[in-house]
Amino acid sequence: MHEPVRVGVIGFGMAGRIFHTAVIAETPGLELAAIVQRTGDEAASTYPDARIFRSIDELLEDASIPFIVVATPSGAHFEHARQCLLAGRHVLIDKPFTLTSDEAAELIRLARERSLLLTAYQSRRWDGDFLTVREVLESGELERLVRFESHMDRFRAAPRLEAWRENGEAGGGILFDIGPHLIDQALKLFGAPESILAEVRTERESAVIDDAFDILLQYPALTVFLRSTLSTFTPGPRFALHGTKGSFVKFGIDPQENQLKAGLTFASPGFGEDPESDWGELRLADGDSRRLVTRRGDYRDLYGNVRDALLGKGELEVKPEQAWRTTRMIELARQSSAEGRRLPVDFSDQP
Repeated sequence: MHEPVRVGVIGFGMAGRIFHTAVIAETPGLELAAIVQRTGDEAASTYPDARIFRSIDELLEDASIPFIVVATPSGAHFEHARQCLLAGRHVLIDKPFTLTSDEAAELIRLARERSLLLTAYQSRRWDGDFLTVREVLESGELERLVRFESHMDRFRAAPRLEAWRENGEAGGGILFDIGPHLIDQALKLFGAPESILAEVRTERESAVIDDAFDILLQYPALTVFLRSTLSTFTPGPRFALHGTKGSFVKFGIDPQENQLKAGLTFASPGFGEDPESDWGELRLADGDSRRLVTRRGDYRDLYGNVRDALLGKGELEVKPEQAWRTTRMIELARQSSAEGRRLPVDFSDQP
């Protein structure tokens, strides 16, 4: 039996509270050992057994914590991760991994030089709807896929200008917020595209950041369409897959985020289970039509994979080179939008 891997989390905002500490605390083989919260006592009251630090320097003085999670605002990810790597710690970074591919490459270099684990929090690989989409594709029932659509639409009429994601701070905006998930899922399924065409825009009058994007990825015989907006009251399907033998369309979004926000735990009845009303429909050209039960998602599986990789018991699922590719795709999306043209995708300089 291995001793639990002791984990320190930097940041106790929404990401730190909802997506990291709550998940780590329920992942077997991990111990939530420390939290960095600069001000306030929420972390101490929520996790009384964890040590509470007021700075990263204080956390890194504790040599008993080998694994650090960076859950700070996006603009600080690079510097905070770099500081931890230089201190000899394994690091997981909340999305976006970094703001530039050069920053991502520098972190990868530091991790390799020190034989340290480095990964990104691409938790939506463990969404139930995405797991179900993978099963549909693997079944071959659609035969040759010709179009794949992935939407993550929300409605927020008035920008929250007090929030760093919406007040113009570095790393804010919907492309950095939702883009890493949709792009990572597409690259996981289909690999590198030949080209990208994107429109990154601001739709709400009082918004000061990008709050919508459309991204078109072109493959030799496949078109992938990624969209997210904060201006859609009635959202479209989360996924739509169209092949030469039929289609699969799935509405609704994985419930884990909202359940964690509501204070539920992974042991709560129905946690991670999609309501029947949101099950996807598979319709085939031969007349067959049926609803598919959505796979149950579990964000603990991401942390379980990292735990196993740290213990030498499994291969890391979200590799830092994949995070670099997602970061490069975000750069290309902004460039394509600014120049109004399709751009080739070239990963030949991947670290």
